[in-house]
Amino acid sequence: MSKQTLPRLAMVLGDPAGIGPELIARLLAEAQVRSQAHVVLIADEDEVRRGMQIAGCEFPYRRVDSLQTLDFADDTPLLYPYRGQAQGAFARSEASVIGGRYSLDTLAVALELTQSGKSDAILFGPLNKTSLHLAGMGHSDELHWFAERLDFTGPFCEFNVLDALWTSRVTSHVALAEVPGLLSQQRVLEAIGLIDTALKRSGLVRPRIGVCGLNPHNGDNGSFGREELDIIGPAVQRAREQGIDADGPYPGDTIFLKVQGDAKAFDAVVTMYHDQGQIAIKLMGFSRGVTVQGGLPIAITTPAHGTAFDIAGQGKANVGATRQAFEIACRMGRNAR
Repeated sequence: MSKQTLPRLAMVLGDPAGIGPELIARLLAEAQVRSQAHVVLIADEDEVRRGMQIAGCEFPYRRVDSLQTLDFADDTPLLYPYRGQAQGAFARSEASVIGGRYSLDTLAVALELTQSGKSDAILFGPLNKTSLHLAGMGHSDELHWFAERLDFTGPFCEFNVLDALWTSRVTSHVALAEVPGLLSQQRVLEAIGLIDTALKRSGLVRPRIGVCGLNPHNGDNGSFGREELDIIGPAVQRAREQGIDADGPYPGDTIFLKVQGDAKAFDAVVTMYHDQGQIAIKLMGFSRGVTVQGGLPIAITTPAHGTAFDIAGQGKANVGATRQAFEIACRMGRNAR
């Protein structure tokens, strides 16, 4: 791949109290990683150096004082030293206003850079929702904050990715008791369509999508729940009529058996609520899971495992999920150009 066709990635460290700085240091210390993309790192330079120290490795970078014109002369990452409105020393291994403010401000710059066409995708280190809320984020999660910042009003959904398996969900961060009332044919159809589009953006020509039911044993033909008959099944049929290769619904306790091994039946699974897919994905490979902010007009990825305050600063963080998030961002970024 020529230097001109390499994807351009905006990166931020995430919450400085967690393992994000260490993970980004480990990632960018790999020469193979640096050869795959042009990287602009938006971060406090002291935090970058601290991440290297914790990781026990270093990576080269060139400082830039402006983001107006970026010169990607080689595969050396560019560092834009920035900490936004975060003042004072950062807290370590705990949620804080300053950590949340720094996370939001650096992400805001990454969004502006990508919206302006100077970056093709965003990769961010793990965030802490308590820190974000302390800093004033009024949304339940960063996905809704991203949508507001981008002035995006269309359907969107968090995707979770493990290797070549993608998952999406119709409902997300809501109480389990609210889930049945939030299901509709349109919402199920939107979730199917969103992940179909995202997989195509990542390079898959015709994704195969399995759709999960809601009730045990798919409601046993209406014996204990009719959502499969009245909502989910008709939504799958509508998706097929639109040319999407969707199938289901399948019971939640067996659908993930269909995505393993050589006989893998689906590239993606659409679930009805958060833990229905998250438990399976994290059991299958917690250290490799990736979150993709699905449906948004720009590609945004992050490792799915969180800030890991319990091991922050100890040099123990596993870079596997961050590397996977980087590779997905590269694929989606290339296809966005």
